[in-house]
Amino acid sequence: MTVYVDKSIHNYGRMIICHMIADNIDELHVMVDKIGVNRKWFQCDASTPHYDICKAKRSSAVSFGAVEVTRREMVGIIRGMRK
Repeated sequence: MTVYVDKSIHNYGRMIICHMIADNIDELHVMVDKIGVNRKWFQCDASTPHYDICKAKRSSAVSFGAVEVTRREMVGIIRGMRK
């Protein structure tokens, strides 16, 4: 199982955020617990369940083994999950 963070950078207020997804939801929640993101930010109603995380949390996720992917790679992963 793998957790992925995209290299896309989006402005959200004064923060810069990216997306984090995983092969399964449990693994995604384990990662956010490790990096200190509150589970209330889980976007379960989105087309793909995910977390938006800030750049600092992204760095932490990568240090815990999350795989950095491009936007295009992220889209491919999401399509594969939906099959």
